[in-house]
Amino acid sequence: MAAERPIRLRTEFLSAYFNGNTAVRHVTLGFPVNSVTAIIGPSGCGKSTYLRCLNRMHELSEGAAISGRVLLDEHDIYAPEVNPVELRRRVGMVFQRPTPFPTMSIFDNVAAGLRVNGGQKRRDVAALVERALQRAGLWDEVQDRLQKSALALSGGQQQRLCVARAIAPEPEVLLLDEPTASLDPAGTVRIEDLVQDLSQEFTVVIVTHNLQQAARVSEYTAFFYLGELIEYGLTEEMFTNPNDPRTDAYITGRFG
Repeated sequence: MAAERPIRLRTEFLSAYFNGNTAVRHVTLGFPVNSVTAIIGPSGCGKSTYLRCLNRMHELSEGAAISGRVLLDEHDIYAPEVNPVELRRRVGMVFQRPTPFPTMSIFDNVAAGLRVNGGQKRRDVAALVERALQRAGLWDEVQDRLQKSALALSGGQQQRLCVARAIAPEPEVLLLDEPTASLDPAGTVRIEDLVQDLSQEFTVVIVTHNLQQAARVSEYTAFFYLGELIEYGLTEEMFTNPNDPRTDAYITGRFG
């Protein structure tokens, strides 16, 4: 079970609020090292809000607040001494729609995270950009046009570029919020294959509405409903023999 593998990131009684209204309630959950955990549940159940709490993106929303703790390698990421920008290098995030920086080239998009703190030599940056693009499965497609605008890429390529940008600084954790929602079937397959490859190096947490996708790419699954964590376990077991009747109803399509 999950407890047998070291936990890279976990939350303890985490609640998230918008203007005093509770969006996520008392979630205690851990994400094992080098694994993929899918977060599933109907729209509005708090999945994306919870995900954004894991790298302090939630606090950027007006009226946002949290209680509880988020621990990365047993260190509280909300401690006063933690720099949120540096934290987001360690806990990278890819959003629902591709978000390349529109005024930057393909190369500079990937290099952006490497240059946050400066100090990288140009030669080193070039090598790290190439490595990130290779790991994201994009290098062969873009190596001859690195100085072209990122907006010249297809939607699927832009999303893989965003993955490359997120992993270039070597984060411990990669958060994916509905990363294939705006992609065609071919682009979706590429991202799903990439997710499984990346789990060999990173702890991956993916929010998805697509139950088939969760079953294909994840080792563990967490089911959220009305802001609460209802059930968590091995994906295969949850999809074949869920413990909670609400999980069973959602997975079998009786609501959601």
